[in-house]
Amino acid sequence: MNRKTGPEVADLFIIGGGINGCGIARDATGRGLSVVLAEQNDLASATSSASTKLFHGGLRYLEYFEFRLVREALEERETLLVAMPHISWPMRFVLPYHPNMRFEGDTPTGRLLSRLMPWMKGRRPAWLIRLGLFLYDTLGGRKILPATRTLDLTRDPAGKPLQSRFRHAYEYSDCWVEDSKLVSLNARDAAQRGATVLTRTRVTSATRQGDLWEIVTQGPEGTETFHARALVNAGGPWVEDVIRNVARINSSEGVRLVRGSHIVTKKLYDHDRCYFFQGTDGRIIFAIPYEQDFTLIGTTDKDHKGAPKDAACTDEERDYLLKFASQYFANPVTVKDVVWTYSGVRPLYNDGAKSATAATRDYVLSLDANGAPLLNVFGGKITTYRRLAESALEKLQPFFPQAKGPWTARVALPGGDFAHDAVPALTAALKSRFPFLTDYWAARLIRAYGTEAETIMGNAQTAADLGHDFGATLTEAEVRWLMRHEFARAAADVVWRRTKLGLRMTQEQIAALDAFMANAAPGAISPAAE
Repeated sequence: MNRKTGPEVADLFIIGGGINGCGIARDATGRGLSVVLAEQNDLASATSSASTKLFHGGLRYLEYFEFRLVREALEERETLLVAMPHISWPMRFVLPYHPNMRFEGDTPTGRLLSRLMPWMKGRRPAWLIRLGLFLYDTLGGRKILPATRTLDLTRDPAGKPLQSRFRHAYEYSDCWVEDSKLVSLNARDAAQRGATVLTRTRVTSATRQGDLWEIVTQGPEGTETFHARALVNAGGPWVEDVIRNVARINSSEGVRLVRGSHIVTKKLYDHDRCYFFQGTDGRIIFAIPYEQDFTLIGTTDKDHKGAPKDAACTDEERDYLLKFASQYFANPVTVKDVVWTYSGVRPLYNDGAKSATAATRDYVLSLDANGAPLLNVFGGKITTYRRLAESALEKLQPFFPQAKGPWTARVALPGGDFAHDAVPALTAALKSRFPFLTDYWAARLIRAYGTEAETIMGNAQTAADLGHDFGATLTEAEVRWLMRHEFARAAADVVWRRTKLGLRMTQEQIAALDAFMANAAPGAISPAAE
């Protein structure tokens, strides 16, 4: 290997800088393995930045009897809350219920009900929903999050934005997560532990050479050749392409590309709870308070036929989400309310399911040990990324008997070394230390950087001490931190992935940021986080 930062022969070479690739890199490096990771674009530039931003068990997966997946995800919610309290926090979800609501019957639960209770004709009885929520409360050994409760929507503020026909609801717990920030922090932690993380570096070929893999990349340093004892294909939507066109291996395994689109609207209601809406087509969507001044609505489930990079929210999907939400909200949600849309492609394991909605969200790890080992990662949920990484290392353990055991549970990510309920106190302390910060600014910094927010601020006495003001509270000090520590290279990395300040900045401000980063790049960026 040419780089001074990496080993002559790495233990693992990982293709893909999404949550699965970066999660595996962090776990493996902490076990004492040498790791190189290559991502063709920015970290979390595809699926991992286009989620619904939830650490959740997947309440609707109970309809498909996926109890193991739900239990594992529920167990992970609180494990992850402890490890990253700055970028993940509890939220309460309101599930409105009306006895005449009907649902698509083509799920295991729907088919069972149609046989046992044909007179229900697609309706879900209240006792069944309560049973599902009881399982949701108990399967994961919940300790931090509050339990489900019943709401009277005629009295509770959560009923005010809804149509008057909804008089009752159930309120349960799940968690928010800043998805792309989760990826960059895993990559940073891996780099701090010794991994080499290469962004904007495409793997052009991977070839078995005896008991090693020879990997050729094309990136900022030109063409480079690496050698590794094992190859991990965490290419996400490109996992099948890596198998066939990069490693050139014949395989019957593949992915089902499912597009999930979201819309962001102006703020639709004043309280801080989320809504779980059930549709007559068997789908569900969420309406979630977003970035303090907006509402996030999603997601769709549509089979995606084009290139993953071309995923975009279509007018049809936008209108579907608007119509869906308007079946619940008293004031219809219209195109005029939409301020932004985004879409990502989920690489679900192709299990032959009839519809995109029914396809499994569980992950599948496929090991090819015909020579130097190749581990292909299919599917997965952001909630279970840490468990997926542990399972991946378990698969690879026979090839690396010197590797240490699992270690990541409840170990804080950078900036997350504080109690899960201490965000208000940290925010107040930051504002006290730097009185020129507004409430919004201080809260945003703590939610992005946790205990490291004060380090970013340095000895600033005024906002001007933080350098150039790019707008929307984004300063030169923060941008340089993201370039040095979180692999940001261009404006989009900062304003749409490390933050969501693109919702508040003008095109001119974003262009100025891009120019600044391009000029600052040679002297400001380290290939490994400091």
